[in-house]
Amino acid sequence: MERALVVLLLVVTTVSGCGGPSYQPCATLIAPNWVLTAAHCITFHTYRAVLAEHDMKTEEGPEQSIMVAKMFIHPKWNRNCVSCGNDIALLKLEKSAVINDKVQPACLPQHGATLAHNQPCYVTGWGRLYSGGPSATTLQQALLPVVDHDICSQSDWWGSSAKTTMVCAGGESKSACHGDSGGPLNCKGRDMRPWPKTEEMFND
Repeated sequence: MERALVVLLLVVTTVSGCGGPSYQPCATLIAPNWVLTAAHCITFHTYRAVLAEHDMKTEEGPEQSIMVAKMFIHPKWNRNCVSCGNDIALLKLEKSAVINDKVQPACLPQHGATLAHNQPCYVTGWGRLYSGGPSATTLQQALLPVVDHDICSQSDWWGSSAKTTMVCAGGESKSACHGDSGGPLNCKGRDMRPWPKTEEMFND
């Protein structure tokens, strides 16, 4: 059985850069042949990544469909303990994506980077439009400000499930929903510039 991982990649003002999206990704291209997603999204099937997707019902022209060659799930991921963390996976594509004005690798934060309370971030995906409702056919996004760990770990929030290694965001009426799993939380650095490009980390 083949399943599709739909990926809408970041559009930037310069082809050589990263980040600065006007389109936002679901699973995220972090180098021309590497995709980052959630470990709990991965089962033992054959996958392909669809790049530059926007409307799931229409072929709009810029899409690229590339098979996934290998999957690397974090060795400490435990499906029976989601709150333990490590819910991350890397997918190596059979060939590199063609980088253009519609397909760009995302930026990843530097080691030790933190997000400030109320810093604006966006969640994106094709998940349900509301709880129990239909899935979106066109890419959706919602503004989710960062919530400080001291607040997120309170008993009327997430309590002990919120770890210091996690990022909390949201708390208002908008949120991610079923089907948005594996998608990104898109934020800019504190100086409002995208985080550094990480393509060099993922050369063959």
